[in-house]
This record gives sequence, structure tokens and C-alpha cells, in this order.
Amino acid sequence: MTENKVMVSRGGFLFCRWTVAVILWCAFFLRSRELVILSCAILALSALLKIRKAPLVWIYTMTLGKLFQSSLEELDESAMRFAHSFGTVLHLIAISLLYLPNPRAGWLLVLILCFGKTAGAMGFCTALKIYGCLKSGGCCRFTGK
Repeated sequence: MTENKVMVSRGGFLFCRWTVAVILWCAFFLRSRELVILSCAILALSALLKIRKAPLVWIYTMTLGKLFQSSLEELDESAMRFAHSFGTVLHLIAISLLYLPNPRAGWLLVLILCFGKTAGAMGFCTALKIYGCLKSGGCCRFTGK
């Protein structure tokens, strides 16, 4: 295991991914700016505290994790920090747009975040792919990498 790799409860990691996705979908359908702010706070704290001490991973470990055995999953801590930071920035943009006189653009961005977070919850995290591309120097057809 290298210095950037950490072991995290698979159940805690799944709980975190799906909980944030559900919060975002509820925010969108209920038109709740407060739930968007909650989702943003969870991602920001996850970026600051790193994945092992992320709020929802910790909550799972202290509650459901004691009831259900879960295997460990190896994660790249730097990649996860990037993904959480990237999500936080997108949330902050959405929140800013939601407080404009016409919040339609904000709700559109929240909808995009809903789909992105749901895809991430299913294991297709776009931010992790972006991190991999940035770390390797590029991965698009134009750079040839």
C-alpha cells in the first residue's frame, strides 16, 4: 500500500456516496436550498478531513458498521480529496445561483449534480477520472495519452 492509498469500510464508502446522492435528489425535488447546503457541507468536510474521517463514513462506522461486517476498500486519498473538493466548488456555484432573483440556473446545476452524484454512487465517478487525467498529464484523444 502506497502513502496515498487508504483502507476504508466498503459499507461506509457506499453509505457516504448514496446518502449525498439522496440528499441532492431530495433538495432538487423539494426545492430546498438548505439540503444543497447540507450536501455541500458534507463534501467540504470530507475534503478537509480526508476520506477516513469523512462525516458519513464516520457515522456509518459508529452506527451501522457495528452491526454489519463490511470488507475494506482501498482508495486513493488524494483522488478522493480532489473529487470532494471539485464537488464542493460545483455546489458553491449552485448555491450562489440559487440565491439569485431567478434561481432556474441554480436548480439546473443542482439537477446536473444529482445525475453526477448518482453516477458516482454507482461507481462511475467523473471527478476521479478527471483527477487521473490531470495526474497522468492528460487522457484525451488530442493529447494522445
